[in-house]
Amino acid sequence: MKANTRSIGLGLGLGAVLASLLAGCDGRRGVAGPTAGGTGTDGTRPASMNTGAGMGKGAAANGGASAGVVSADKAKEAGTMETAMFGAGCFWGVEETFRRTPGVIETAVGYAGGKTKNPTYKDVCTDETGHAEVVRVVFDPAKVTYGQLLDVFCKGHNPTTLNRQGPDFGSQYRSVVFYYSPEQQKAAQASKEKLAASGKWKKPIVTEISAAPEFYKGEDYHQKYLLNRGLENCHLPDYSDGE
Repeated sequence: MKANTRSIGLGLGLGAVLASLLAGCDGRRGVAGPTAGGTGTDGTRPASMNTGAGMGKGAAANGGASAGVVSADKAKEAGTMETAMFGAGCFWGVEETFRRTPGVIETAVGYAGGKTKNPTYKDVCTDETGHAEVVRVVFDPAKVTYGQLLDVFCKGHNPTTLNRQGPDFGSQYRSVVFYYSPEQQKAAQASKEKLAASGKWKKPIVTEISAAPEFYKGEDYHQKYLLNRGLENCHLPDYSDGE
């Protein structure tokens, strides 16, 4: 496995970064922890928590904070927008990667696939609600195809670790594609089979492919978390080349 590491942030001192990250949901057990950095009673994560493994890689190359943003109003008027939903570990980095992808109109992080209605972050951290941390992606298929979004998803995390990404484990960190149409289901299954046959990963692909359930939008402080803190990504292994 290629294990490149990356800078944890842009324009922030190490102390500020650690103050922001050293609290919250304990990724090793999925239990909510104390507050740090003034972001809310359950709004931060420890420095060890992943952001979707390789998610965040290549963000600067894709054009910075405004890359991937096209006219949402024009897309809405034309009725061309489609929706996708992915879970690939901690949703902070996953959202940032999709947000920077050209053709993506808007992103939101939240919870899906569990039994509890209107779950909070603290609820999901118990690993008892059954929800996955997910990113809902609204995109213009004239600018980026669903297949290309699947490629971003596959390259950005380890799809062979069941209910785990890096040091973080629990069903909320599972690899999952929630599809909105038979066409998306077919494309996701084909993508999974192609990845399995590629030899990129030594272990079986465990990505779940299920019909999109109700999406519960996450708390405001989780939305565009990295962007709002001047961060590109977290200091984590790069899984884009497999293992």
